[in-house]
Amino acid sequence: MERVVRRPAKLAGVVTPPGDKSISHRSLMLNSMAAGEAHVSGLGRGEDVVSTMRCMEKLGATFEETGSPDSVRIRGLGPALNEPEDILDTGNSGTSMRLLGGLVAGQSFLTVLTGDASLRSRPMGRIVQPLQTMGARISGRNGDTLAPLAISGGDLKGIEYTMPVASAQVKSALLLAGLSASAPTVLHQPALSRDHTERMLRAMGATIEEDGLTLTLHPASLHPVDVTVPSDISSAAFWLVAACCHPDADVTVAGVGINPSRTGILEALEAMGADITLENQREEGGEPVADLHVRSCQLHGTEIGGDLIPRLIDEIPVLAVAACFADSPTIIRNAEELRVKESDRLAATVHVLSRLGARVEEQPDGMVVHGGGRLIGATVSSQGDHRLAMAMAAAGLVSDGEVRVEQAESASVSYPSFWEHLDSLTGDAPL
Repeated sequence: MERVVRRPAKLAGVVTPPGDKSISHRSLMLNSMAAGEAHVSGLGRGEDVVSTMRCMEKLGATFEETGSPDSVRIRGLGPALNEPEDILDTGNSGTSMRLLGGLVAGQSFLTVLTGDASLRSRPMGRIVQPLQTMGARISGRNGDTLAPLAISGGDLKGIEYTMPVASAQVKSALLLAGLSASAPTVLHQPALSRDHTERMLRAMGATIEEDGLTLTLHPASLHPVDVTVPSDISSAAFWLVAACCHPDADVTVAGVGINPSRTGILEALEAMGADITLENQREEGGEPVADLHVRSCQLHGTEIGGDLIPRLIDEIPVLAVAACFADSPTIIRNAEELRVKESDRLAATVHVLSRLGARVEEQPDGMVVHGGGRLIGATVSSQGDHRLAMAMAAAGLVSDGEVRVEQAESASVSYPSFWEHLDSLTGDAPL
């Protein structure tokens, strides 16, 4: 599918992005491991989350819609799940594969995890090696580093492990495995990454101790907990950037999760001079939430790197769009993790922005965007990457001329209503 995006005369309105993808995954998995029922509302229903739900059903959990697709009742089995009769297909979802890898490592049966062609090319050795150290038997392609992964679990031991990269997916996989280990699991993180797993595990009765960047999880059985999922800040980022860069914008993005481990995008845009106000701040389901009110502004160049990167890693493609409208260069460093996402997002972002007339230089671990305040129309491909598709749509909202986004349907991986919301803000269609 090709979608044509033009700059509207005005960008205005209120949108509520889908439920946070990270929290949605975890609410399904963890409640499936608890004995009893839980209700999850505001669930993100993108393709990635649906992949997790289908896999958990094969492991024995049941899900029932309660009035709308984003509201489900979960009946969990407790810590001992059922051996799946077939392989578990996680689609395009790296979160599903890595977290499920840790989850099934604690189960005393065989599980085979696979995914689409993109996911089968993404590195899995970062979870395989520590899970093997804990006692799981795992085999896969390319020296056990690529899916499909065959995992025979059970009889795990607790380990002390120093993580080579700050990764919420790796951390979560090891915490899920550690729930059924024979002793505590100790993780040393190089930097803070999103902490939704820790928050939810505590709410469900697990004991996790924090000492700086070191986490200690004690083995535990979980009790079910109801979850209200806030809107996904990674999805909100596209509207924040478009409104900042548009000459006449006044947009509110409602009900967004502002967990401090996820607000790197807000900090980066604030450093660039963005006019974003947090309104109606509250707490829902143990997560801080706010409405984000954003208006047109003049952005300035900045340097983004270090410990900030794990807290905005998914937002870098659209942040690079914002940098195109800054009045001085923006330097993005320490983002080499983007090379092993759904696409090589560093190379892909540089390529598509160059096609739109940006002056941008690819670096081994990031890019330099020279700014200047103008993009031009062109045809660009999302390469099947949902975040790249939406970042290019945001660019189209602020470019001179038409931006034609090829493979635009990939946005549905995380944001099924993205194109409808875009139309509502441009006045092309009612929300």
